[in-house]
Amino acid sequence: METTEPTAPLPARCAPVVAALAAQGIAGQVRALSEAAPTAAAAAAALGCEVGAIANSLVFVSDGEPVLVLTSGAHRVDTKALAARWGRGKLHRASPEQVRTATGQAIGGVAPTGHPTPLPTVVDTALTAYPEIWAAGGHPHTVFPTTAAELLRLTGGTLLDVTA
Repeated sequence: METTEPTAPLPARCAPVVAALAAQGIAGQVRALSEAAPTAAAAAAALGCEVGAIANSLVFVSDGEPVLVLTSGAHRVDTKALAARWGRGKLHRASPEQVRTATGQAIGGVAPTGHPTPLPTVVDTALTAYPEIWAAGGHPHTVFPTTAAELLRLTGGTLLDVTA
């Protein structure tokens, strides 16, 4: 898989993401991939980077509201440990319908931003190990380069370890 130039036409679902990045002064531009990259492994292969440098956007439901966890593609979220660290109730994986309602985006392309309303967000401490990370751009065929610091600023998130 290859990335196209950032100026290539993007799916309409990417417009809120592009606008949010611009509003926050984020320099990385959303770009299209030649094939969908719905998993961290697929995105890493397409981009030629380590799987840990992929920021997975996972939506959970906690205390009756959707929440976003931006985790390194190198590991899984320990929901019990994270809920305790975050001071929230139990984290349940959101259904595809709940993800779409909360973010306006489909699973496999959920961006950290561009949602109808901001979501309480955690940014995985493991992402700070990479000088450049990649996040979905609002569609399974799109990504953008960023940093953990930018993700924290962009989302108003909390930096936490998401593993056991």
